[in-house]
Amino acid sequence: MKIPAGHHTVMPYLMLDNAAGFLTFAQQVFQAKLSHHSLHDDGMVRHAELQIGDSTLMISSGRDPWKPQPGQLFIYVEDADASYQAALDHGATVVMEVADQSYGRSGGVKDPCGNTWWITSVK
Repeated sequence: MKIPAGHHTVMPYLMLDNAAGFLTFAQQVFQAKLSHHSLHDDGMVRHAELQIGDSTLMISSGRDPWKPQPGQLFIYVEDADASYQAALDHGATVVMEVADQSYGRSGGVKDPCGNTWWITSVK
């Protein structure tokens, strides 16, 4: 099976109301790198790809016939407390306060585009 470089067998594809805002949020909070970005004639995101660590997210603006569908994302970071605070500083709201869990230090936020991020670091 052939898979393009930087892609994986299964990848999240988010269709969002504010795809451009999501791209900015992920870049500011999680140091995501924009690896592809194309727009519709009206300026809405046709297709974008973000690289976060070794993962690729695909993003587009929701529109007919593909309605917006925010997602739930689990992300490993170096410092859950710092990333959680950065998310709040960039407009996210609290879903779950950061706390020690059996699997690591973890908390949840909802980004300004409606996606929930489960932010976790392993000690």
